[in-house]
Amino acid sequence: MTSAKFELPAFLRATLVLVVFCLHSTLCNASSIERFAQFIGATQTARANFDQKVFDRAGKMVQESKGTLAFSRPGKFRWNYQKPFAQLIVGDGVRVWVYDSDLQQVTVKRIDQVMTSTPAALLAGNNEALRAFHMVDRGTSEGLEWLEAIPKEKEGGFEQVRLGFGFSGLEVMELSDSFGQKTILRLTSLERNPGLDPGLFRFVPPKGADVIGDTPKPAAK
Repeated sequence: MTSAKFELPAFLRATLVLVVFCLHSTLCNASSIERFAQFIGATQTARANFDQKVFDRAGKMVQESKGTLAFSRPGKFRWNYQKPFAQLIVGDGVRVWVYDSDLQQVTVKRIDQVMTSTPAALLAGNNEALRAFHMVDRGTSEGLEWLEAIPKEKEGGFEQVRLGFGFSGLEVMELSDSFGQKTILRLTSLERNPGLDPGLFRFVPPKGADVIGDTPKPAAK
């Protein structure tokens, strides 16, 4: 079987650092930053449905997908793509597992190699990861208050992430990458601090699946 390159979806690389951001008081004049600080301070776990669309440099939609997500800070998350192709992404706090059911293939990598200085830490990262971003208030448009997160290092392959806050909290995430693509993620039915089964953030490769990457070492006998 041909092995696939380990790569998180662009929006997820852009999403897993901001949710634990602890802001300095000098930043709290901007409304979007205040909204973000409130969201982070009051949200330890969450789950939601999402609709993700990817647009090319010319603004043409090239991909659309739907699914569900859940996270538990720090470092635990579950992204379940349901349409058009099934794919499951689980972060267990130590490793990130990506399961492609069509290929019967699992790719795995240590979470610090995936999340550090990448947008993936925006929802489930830690304070150390958040320091990799500049935060800028972008005011109000389209009925939302916008916060822009700009990475200090460009190693993650993206230019910026924008978070849109509405009446219900975080509603939209927009990622612009270094290839001119834009990914827009819209959240619906967002629940903050639900009781989540810890098993959501554990992954056991299905029997017969091809496992590639940094797998845990067997316990010593």
